[in-house]
Amino acid sequence: MDAAYVFRVRFTLSPRRARIDPDAFETALRIPAPRPGEEGWLLFRDALWHGEANDEEHARQLCADRLPEGVEVLSATFAEFESDEAYLESLRAAVGEDLAAFRADSVREALHKYFGSSIRVDSTAEGG
Repeated sequence: MDAAYVFRVRFTLSPRRARIDPDAFETALRIPAPRPGEEGWLLFRDALWHGEANDEEHARQLCADRLPEGVEVLSATFAEFESDEAYLESLRAAVGEDLAAFRADSVREALHKYFGSSIRVDSTAEGG
């Protein structure tokens, strides 16, 4: 089982006694998703709304916390949720166990409410 939150991150470096050009860079940052039921698995519920970060500053800090010192995150936008089929199946089951916590009538509604249409499933991944 494997899944990750993908953010588009624009950042700059803080070089000592040097100047950089360009002074800002862009990349994709993948934050591994904890298994459903484990600590932190509800990141999507707490940080996303209809496939976008619900708090720009929180998204920026979420990404900054995972980068080395001296890297300043200028912006971070949620791009997609990458998942293999086994993780998505487990996520659906966990969400379905407590739809009231997601204020939804179905698992599909709950996932769409937070992820929008940004879930990408890798059906070729091996293992699980």
